Amino acid sequence: MAPAKLNLFLHINARRQNGYHELQTCFQLLDYGDQLDFEINESGSISLESSLASLSNSFNLVHRAAVLLQAKSGHSLGATIRLRKQLPLGAGLGGGSSDAATTLLALNNLWDCGLSKHELAALGLRLGADVPVFIHGHSSWAEGLGEILQPLELPERWYLVITPACEVPTAEIFSHQQLTRNTATIKISGFPFSGTRNDCEAVAVALYPEIGAALDWLGYYAPARMTGTGSSVFADFSGRAAAESVFRKLPDTMRGFVARGINKSPVLQALEEI
Repeated sequence: MAPAKLNLFLHINARRQNGYHELQTCFQLLDYGDQLDFEINESGSISLESSLASLSNSFNLVHRAAVLLQAKSGHSLGATIRLRKQLPLGAGLGGGSSDAATTLLALNNLWDCGLSKHELAALGLRLGADVPVFIHGHSSWAEGLGEILQPLELPERWYLVITPACEVPTAEIFSHQQLTRNTATIKISGFPFSGTRNDCEAVAVALYPEIGAALDWLGYYAPARMTGTGSSVFADFSGRAAAESVFRKLPDTMRGFVARGINKSPVLQALEEI
C-alpha cells in the first residue's frame, strides 16, 4: 500500500528566486492509500495499468518514476505496473507522490538496482517535493522544499479526512499573489496544533468555496484544517470510534474516510519482509 499523508501544519517561510518555496511542515502518514502491483519483464518495456483510465499514460508519476530509475541504474529489465487508486486526485494527500515513491522503492528491490534511500530520494525529488518523505517512509518534520526530513514518533491518533468535490492544482496555490510567504520559522520541539496553521488554506478557500464548507462542517465536531494545498480537510480524534461516529454523519455532497496515523510506511515494512 502506498500510504497517504497529512500536513499537520504548513508554513511558507520564503520564496526562492527560482520560484520554489521554503517551508516547514509535519508529515503524518496514514494507514490508507493506493495499491500497486509490479510484474517484471525482460523486454525492458514499462507499462502502467490504472483503475483510473486517465492515469494510464507516460505522464503519470508512476510511469515517470520507473523510467527515471531505469535510466539511473542502466537496468535492462522492465515492468508492468498496476495501480488501484483510492486516494482522490488534487486533494493534498500525496497520492501521486506516494505512488511514485512506492514505484522507486519496489523496482529498486525487484530490479536489484542497489540504490540507497538517499539516492532514491534525490531521484524522487525530481518528480515532486513530497516524494522524499515517502521514500524514507516515516512521519517527519520537514523543511527546505519539504525534502529536509527529521523522523518523528507521533502519538497515535485517528483522522477523519473529507475531500470536497473539487481538485486543486498545487501550482495554482503556490503561484497566487495572496499566498502568505513570510511566516516566521518555528522550532521542532512541542509544536502545538493550535499554534500553527496551513498558510495555503485561506487562498484555497477563496478559490474553492467547497473547501470552506467542508472546514465549517467538520469544524463543528473538532478543530479542522486543510492538508497541503487542498482540497482535503481533516480533524483528529483520540479513537477510531469517535472518528467513525462523525464520519457516519457526513453529507452526501462530501466524501471521506477514517484512517489511523502511523509512523512507518507499510511499503518499508513489506520490503523488509522480502
